[in-house]
Amino acid sequence: MKNTTISIPVDGSTAFAYSQASVEQQQKIQLLLSLHLRELFAPSDASLLQIMDDIDVKAESRGLTPQILETLLSDE
Repeated sequence: MKNTTISIPVDGSTAFAYSQASVEQQQKIQLLLSLHLRELFAPSDASLLQIMDDIDVKAESRGLTPQILETLLSDE
């Protein structure tokens, strides 16, 4: 599937943190967001918690650990 760019407004500190992230970290963030949006808009009778749990399992299976996620999301 071809990638398409979208714009999503975020607060300044989030935008700054993303701009300071390495290319590898940015790719992981993009993947996580893409998975989340795909699951969020997929027709499903699953609850939000079930969807979030599924995203978590998929992200971890692709190498995203809680420590990496915390690092990616930190304001530092």
